[in-house]
Amino acid sequence: MIIDCHTHINYYEDESTEALPQCLDRLLTSMRRNRVDVSLVLTSYKVTPARPSTRAAVAATAHLPNVHVVAGLSWATFSKTDVDDLRQLLEEKAIRALKIYPGYEPFYPADERFAPAYELAEAYDVPVMIHSGDTYAPRGKVKYSHPLHVDDVAVDFPRVKFLICHLGNPWFRDCMEVIYENDNVYADISGLVLGNFTDRFEAYMRQQFKEMVSWGINPAKLLYGTDWPISSMESYLQFMDELPLPPGDKEMMLHQNASRLFKLDVAPPVAGLRAMLSRI
Repeated sequence: MIIDCHTHINYYEDESTEALPQCLDRLLTSMRRNRVDVSLVLTSYKVTPARPSTRAAVAATAHLPNVHVVAGLSWATFSKTDVDDLRQLLEEKAIRALKIYPGYEPFYPADERFAPAYELAEAYDVPVMIHSGDTYAPRGKVKYSHPLHVDDVAVDFPRVKFLICHLGNPWFRDCMEVIYENDNVYADISGLVLGNFTDRFEAYMRQQFKEMVSWGINPAKLLYGTDWPISSMESYLQFMDELPLPPGDKEMMLHQNASRLFKLDVAPPVAGLRAMLSRI
């Protein structure tokens, strides 16, 4: 089984292009081609024709048992109205997590403006995903997205589960330290490359994973994700296959950890999806 915990239905090539119809279709096609059972779709910190709102993403995926939505939040515009809307979505179980974007927006994760969001995450026991590391935007400010800043908010909200996206790339060792120090911090391996892995970078990342194991990072803290469509699902699965990890650890990363963290009851949908695909 494979759960990709980090995908998007944004259209990055043209901000004026309607994203939902074609990107969702492309996502489902890529999932079928790569035998990905479940994907989590992360909405953006801004809403444009190319970046659908959380409500739009929820409506578009409501009929898909194998696609779930993570609500992207904007620091610049976050208000009580957003808190009320998130509470309703959480009550309806329409979203599986929250996502914030330090670096893309100029704030640190411990900013008090997001305290009500973290309180909601604690109340409904959903994780908060935090962009970390490099940004896919020339105007991004990476001082805000260093993984060490996650330590502050993890200590301040010990009953909230936080997930560092992208392993804090390129600050892998700092990310490891934050995961090691905080029981409530996890990380996904998404967005390490644009497109496909090169042989040279793949060898470099295999070495990083060896260091994680030596460091004592529990594989139960690491989740598989790609950052599709920025990164290739096919290339990511090949990278996972070649990682120097025991099969049991890979199983945890590929689906068990995400299933537990996001409370995904994946067995019935996956069985139904495979039955459907077998008839195609």
